[in-house]
Amino acid sequence: MIQRSQFDLRKFVAPEFICGYGALHLAGRYARNFGMKQVLLVTDPGVRAAGWAGAVGESLTEAGVSFTVFDAISANPRSRQVMAGTEAYLAGECNGIVAVGGGSPMDCAKGIGIASSSMRDILTFEGVDRVPVPAPPLICIPTTAGSSADVSQFAIITDEGRKRKIAIVSKTLVPDISLLDPEPLTTMPRELTVDTGMDTLSHAIEAYVSNASSPMTDVHALEAIRLIASALPAAMAEPDDLNLRFSTLLASLHAGLAFSNASLGAVHAMAHSLGGAYDLAHGRCNALLLEHVMAANYDAASGRYDRIGEILGQGRATPAEGAAAFRKTLGITETLAEVGVRVDAIPALAAAAHADPCMVTNPRSLACEDIERIYGHAL
Repeated sequence: MIQRSQFDLRKFVAPEFICGYGALHLAGRYARNFGMKQVLLVTDPGVRAAGWAGAVGESLTEAGVSFTVFDAISANPRSRQVMAGTEAYLAGECNGIVAVGGGSPMDCAKGIGIASSSMRDILTFEGVDRVPVPAPPLICIPTTAGSSADVSQFAIITDEGRKRKIAIVSKTLVPDISLLDPEPLTTMPRELTVDTGMDTLSHAIEAYVSNASSPMTDVHALEAIRLIASALPAAMAEPDDLNLRFSTLLASLHAGLAFSNASLGAVHAMAHSLGGAYDLAHGRCNALLLEHVMAANYDAASGRYDRIGEILGQGRATPAEGAAAFRKTLGITETLAEVGVRVDAIPALAAAAHADPCMVTNPRSLACEDIERIYGHAL
């Protein structure tokens, strides 16, 4: 059982953020306030096609800020994409970055920032507090409700050579401001709404049971769980309802503030390994692993998991069963085997997960053999 004291020393970092309808149109004003003259506008083809990158570009132009668009980014951003963006940043003589999109553009933008300021390959920053030079100013405009990259000190980048995701954790990765506007969420496909919502839930649950949690992070984690449990199913049924979309966005904000300061656990460590090897959607990886990690961790934080179970409801005997029922109501019914994971891949997946920084704050210490068993249950 985790023993905590409210007097334990804890830090809490957060960026400035503005919430509300029309927030994305403030991008130009804040870019000018930060002294940006030439901006690298980081986005992806889907967000650009939906018109949100163009709307932000108009705001920059109206404020007299020039910009170059970089959108060569896939889901699960690759190290080579970060370095290509770094080249674009340097070639354009930029002095600031604006990221418009979900976790992939925002994580890529963070990578571009630290790679350009330090003039080093992005893969050399893997780990915790290994960024020696501050990044240029960064404005984030999220178009999904899940990654919380707009408020966190994390960036997750795929190392293509090793087929695994690396975690970079540093206060230098906390954006300067997040502009939280619910309108862009209305163009999210149903599957993306589900996957990013499950990412929010996983962030909040792992932050709440983390061995680095605190009274400050607990408040945000519990509110995120409450919000996403009620708003996500409703937003799926009424995707154009701005009130519901805003509730999911607030859930992502609260979850981000919680996990950025309490860190995460085995769900994310295992999801990073899984997503890196199979190029699967991060939120879906979390969804398929969450209940199994909750069951494995339960004895180490039973009181906290019971509180989570009360919020999730679902009328189930255990919190893990409640989480399983919740994801099934969202239409996530597959297993790891059904998304292509083979039994013989589990030892390598477990080894990579065991080395992930997120594993350090898991409430229970897990050996590789324990992680292999959890993957096995998820098959």
